Parts: sequence; C-alpha cells; structure tokens
Amino acid sequence: MDISSIVNLLKVNEVVTSQIIRDLLSENKARHEEIKNLYKRYKATDDGVPIFSREFEDDNKINNKINNDFFSEIVDTKIGYFAGKPIAYNLDRNMYSVGKDSEDKDIIEEELYKSHLNVISDFNIRSNIEDVDSETAKRAAICGYGARLLYIDYEGKERVINIEPWEAIFISDGSTNEPQYALRYYQVSITEDNKTEKRTKVEWYDNKNIMFFIENKKGDFILEETKAHLFEFVPLICFQNNDEMQGDAEKVLKLVDSYDNTLSDVNSELEQFRLSYMAFYGAEPTKEVIDMARKTGAFGMDKDDKIEFITKNLNDTTIEHHLDRLEENILRFAKSVNFNDESFGGNITGIAMKFKLFGLESKCITAERKFTAALRRQYKILATAWNKKAIAIDYTNIFFTFKRNFPLNLLDEAESTTQLKGLISERTRLSLLSFVDDVEYELQLMQEENSDVVNLDETE
Repeated sequence: MDISSIVNLLKVNEVVTSQIIRDLLSENKARHEEIKNLYKRYKATDDGVPIFSREFEDDNKINNKINNDFFSEIVDTKIGYFAGKPIAYNLDRNMYSVGKDSEDKDIIEEELYKSHLNVISDFNIRSNIEDVDSETAKRAAICGYGARLLYIDYEGKERVINIEPWEAIFISDGSTNEPQYALRYYQVSITEDNKTEKRTKVEWYDNKNIMFFIENKKGDFILEETKAHLFEFVPLICFQNNDEMQGDAEKVLKLVDSYDNTLSDVNSELEQFRLSYMAFYGAEPTKEVIDMARKTGAFGMDKDDKIEFITKNLNDTTIEHHLDRLEENILRFAKSVNFNDESFGGNITGIAMKFKLFGLESKCITAERKFTAALRRQYKILATAWNKKAIAIDYTNIFFTFKRNFPLNLLDEAESTTQLKGLISERTRLSLLSFVDDVEYELQLMQEENSDVVNLDETE
C-alpha cells in the first residue's frame, strides 16, 4: 500500500493499525538504507565507502584501498559557508506598532515586543539552537533532508532536537505542504525468556497525540501508550535540502568512486612486486624458488644463466591528467569549491571571491529557502503551545537572517554600507555587515552611545 492510499485509509478509519505501520516501513526500506549509507559514507566507515570493500579474485595482487574523502569535503565546505555563522532570529517591529506620534513616527509596544523576543531567545538557548541548526543543515546536505522533533521537557518548556532522517517518515496525501502524520522508528533491545534481541519501536504522530508501538516476535506492532504532545500540529518537521531531497554529493558518487579506484590502483602498482617483471635466460625457476627469492632477495644461478628486470613504465602524465579532471568534475558538478585553484592565492578581491563561490552560493540559496520554510513551520507549531500560556506570538512576524561565513574585506563592507547611509534604514544597513550578529543589540548600543555624548553647543 502506497502512502497516499494509507492517508486516505486513515481519513476514513482514523485508526493506526499494525498493517499500516508495516506497509510504511516496507515502502521506506530502500530509502532508509540509501540515506543511512550516505551518512556512513560521510563518516568514512569500513562499510560506508565502496573502495574499502573492493576485492580481487587473485589474492596475490596488492589491493590498496585509498579513500579520497571528497564526500565530507563537499558537505563540510557547504556547512561551513552556509551555517558557519548562527542564524539570527528576530521579530518584525512594525507589527507591534499601535499608532503614530506627533512627528508621524511609529509608536511601538516596546515591552510586548521585548517580551516576545525573550520567549524566542529562551527557547533557542534551551535547545542549543546554534548547534541544532548546524547539525540539521549537515544532515540535510548529507541525506537530502533533516528531521527535527519538538517536545515539552520535564519543566514544561518547549524544546527541539534533531532526529536521524532515516528514522523519520512524513505522511501526506499531497494536498498540502504539511504532513498529516509522521512516524519515527528505531531499534531497541527487548529481553524475553532470558533472550535479548533487537526490535523496532515506532512513534506515531498526528495533530494531537503520540502513539508508541513496539514490534513483537511475530513482526506485528502492538500499541503500548498514547499521550498528548501538547501542540496542535504534527511536531516532527522535515528540513529539505532541495525539492528532490538529494544530498549535496549524491550526483558525483560515481566520479568519487572512479577517483578512489584509480589512485588505489596506481598505489598498488607502485607497491606490487609484479611492477617489474623478471626475464630468465637459461633457466626456468619453480614457484618455490620465486617464493624464496621474495623472502631473501636473491636467486641461485649457474654461471651461464642470466636474470634481468623488464620494467613496466607508468604514464604518470596521463594518470595525473585523469585524476585532475576527475577532481575538477567532482567539485564542479557538486557545486563545491576547489581551494587548490591558483586564483585563490594572492590578494583576491571580494567580488572575485564571490564569483569563484557562485556555484556554492547558488546551492546555498536553495537550501536557505527550504530551511526558512521549515523554520516557519517550527514556529507555527511552537506558537500553538505558547498560546496556551497566553503568549500570543504570531509566527508570521518572526524572520530569520542567514549570513554566509565568507572571508570578506571589512574595508569593502564599510565603504559599501557608508554609501547606503540615508538611503535605507539603519536596521537594514547594519544587517548587511557580516560582523554584526545582533542588529537590535547593535542599535541599542548606538543609542546608548549617542545619549552619552555631550552637546558642546548647549553647554556654552
């Protein structure tokens, strides 16, 4: 049964059955293994990188297995650039305007505005949001999407944690961008009859409740507990990397494998004894003689016998050209950056640097839009819990500022923003400076400094 059929069945019966769960896990099995393997590849585990499992039929051939970790470099370069600087969370002050003063300036409900900012700030601090944001972006770059779970902690406070994406299934009939249901599943150890074995545990989320299921010996899922999650929407959230939900390195995996195979083969050739063949004149050595020669490094010969090496020549120029082209294509098609490019040396200007990072920036723009959409959904769900505490925060008033971790020339920034003075608001102008993380705090400091300045004209 496919997901759309499952949603339609749930709409009619409103009952989650063991068969529905089994169908969902079966439907998701291939994707589950695929993205889990992508994460193993990022970690460069023995079972995650294909070159590590390469075997030859001839056991006598040296089989060096060299992993050139383009995969994690592609991911880490993007995350360092995209999420190296924390996302700034702010509220739209204009939405707290209650009218105009005599000079036609907005009158802001300052206390309410600051109170709502503090609620958001407290949630972010409790959840270690800077780390959570970075890890979410990393999982999305590796696996194609990340997953987060909102929950209420033991103190009655709202928090959020990252969930491994291969543990999450989002269930929708396609009529909306938001899932009608979501499922999380993972392995737990169960002891029965003095035997411990792994079973699958399932958490089923709808708009009100969490239902906990555990797999029994027969493979059926038995309901253990149902409890309210205290939000009004499904609290398991999908953070897409792109519409296709592809990881950043998925398109170049074959190129990376080719690079690994080529370099491993060359390394094996350099080490292999067969790199240099021996010609025997007047004698034909046995296998035992050859094996002894490998140990001792010497042959016994009659005076009329002759031995010499026939050396194979490796065309290192062709090999280097092939590896260079592979590396260039890997980074090009993954929209990453080749830091070995000679143009990165010297005093490169900010504009030239941006041109070199154009592919990476284009990829990050897509990721930023997807991340923003998921954050809006996160705060939409959070707002339902805050409303129950008489904290009426409109999630549409929350906005998110992403700043690239970019080695800009501060002089260039200063000159650019100086030219904008008087043309745009101070708040917008300050937001353009890469070294200003909190615009509101910076404005507050500026006001305090201005109030401390003595007007010399008035003192005379």
